[in-house]
This record gives sequence, structure tokens and C-alpha cells, in this order.
Amino acid sequence: MSTAKKEYKRITTRSLIEMKSNGEKISMLTAYDYTMAKIVDGAGVDVILVGDSASNVMAGHETTLPITLDQMIYHASSVIRAIDRALVVVDLPFGTYQSDPKKALRSAIRIMKESGGHAVKLEGGKEIKDSIKRILNAGIPVMGHLGLTPQSIYKFGTYTVRAKEEAEAKQLISDAKMLEKIGCFAVVLEKIPAKLAQQVAQSISIPVIGIGAGSDVDGQVLVLHDMIGMTHEFNPRFLRRYMNLYEDMTHAISQYVTDVKDVAFPNESEQY
Repeated sequence: MSTAKKEYKRITTRSLIEMKSNGEKISMLTAYDYTMAKIVDGAGVDVILVGDSASNVMAGHETTLPITLDQMIYHASSVIRAIDRALVVVDLPFGTYQSDPKKALRSAIRIMKESGGHAVKLEGGKEIKDSIKRILNAGIPVMGHLGLTPQSIYKFGTYTVRAKEEAEAKQLISDAKMLEKIGCFAVVLEKIPAKLAQQVAQSISIPVIGIGAGSDVDGQVLVLHDMIGMTHEFNPRFLRRYMNLYEDMTHAISQYVTDVKDVAFPNESEQY
């Protein structure tokens, strides 16, 4: 059952915590460029994630690993110029924070200064605690990310559901509580059992955003290109396609080609 929504002219990290407290679900989508971000923000999405998934959907890589910090800053800068309301969270890409807390801080500072992003997101739990603390101590908001962490795909070897076994589930709960304790403002849970995600959401006071984590969390996130059907080969159970732009765009472009070939475009009214 939905509750009355408070109107926010601008979403902040504080807004998200208020939304959880008030029982209002949080909407989150990815965006990587000005035009798409303008549409997403105008439609009322609360959080825009400039995800390292740009490596897949924008650059065509098989994994998120190849995207660089410079490329993430470019995408985030494009998004920021479009935003009036949403909170913009930027992924720290693989290799910019895992091994060295000082490097993690330098990476986060570059994102904040050069892109204008509002917060950063890091994948992992206790193993990156020192990096997260270093960033938080500099006054930079951090969103955590647990469960399936795509930057660790070669460690996992598969994109299957995580934390199905008791030991991994206990560690995930422990990591979520740790992220809250050290000062993260929210955490993403990706592709874990719905009951476990519900347990995590009920055990911490910061918002839990799910992707493939069921409905009993505080909000949802999807990759925009998947949600609007620009991609068509990726079909996980958790994905709902609200449009089929792949077919619509293919049809439109094919019709354009036909019209050009047949000299049906431009017509007299489309000339000077």
C-alpha cells in the first residue's frame, strides 16, 4: 500500500533517509548522457546512477571492468548538466579504490570536482572499509553495493544469484550493518534472495535499493536502456521492459532508409 508522497524540489541524501522513514519507495535509474538524463529527471526519478554499466550499454564491452575514471567523469558531467531535481550518484570504476584508500579518495575527489556529481558508489563490504571511510572522512557521500558486484565477475565466475548459502548471507548482513555504521547513506543490493533483502532493509536505518532483490526493500534501480527496451538480448527475471524501443527504432530507421532510397524524403514541405 502506497503512502502520501512529500514533494521534494531537490533530492538529497537526507531526502532518501526521510523517504525510507516515511515508507515512500525510492525510484532510481541509470543515465549516461545529457539527453537521456533530461528525460529521466523530468519524469520524476529520485536518483540517477551514472553507472559503470556504461561500459556495457554505451561502449559495448562484455563487462564493466574496462571503463576508466576519465570516462566516468565524462558521462557524469553530461548527466549533471541535465539535472534539476534528482540526486546523481556516480560509480567509482574498477581499479580506482579497491587496493589503496588514498587512491580511492583521489578518485572520489576527481569525480566530485570534475563532474559535479553528488555522491559516489563503491562495490564491496569489509574488504573496502578503509577506502569508504577515507572518502566519507572527506565529506563525500557514499552509497554501498552488496550482493552481485559486477566488478568482481571474474572472481564469481557467473552472474547468478548471490548469498543463497547461509555463510554468504550472514556476511552480507554484517557488511550492510558495517556500511551503515561507518556512514554510508544508502546501499544497493543486487541479485540476492528477496527474503534476505527484506531482512537487510529491516535491520538498517539507511535506504536499501534493490535490483533483483524483491519488493520489500526501500527502492528499485534498473538500467535505463534495459527498462525502455533499447537492449533486447539481456533478459534476467528481475527486468521489466516498459517499452520496446529496439523494435520501434529499428522500424523507424528502416523506414527512413526506404524513404531516402525512394526519394520520398524530403518532400516539398520539408525543403527551403
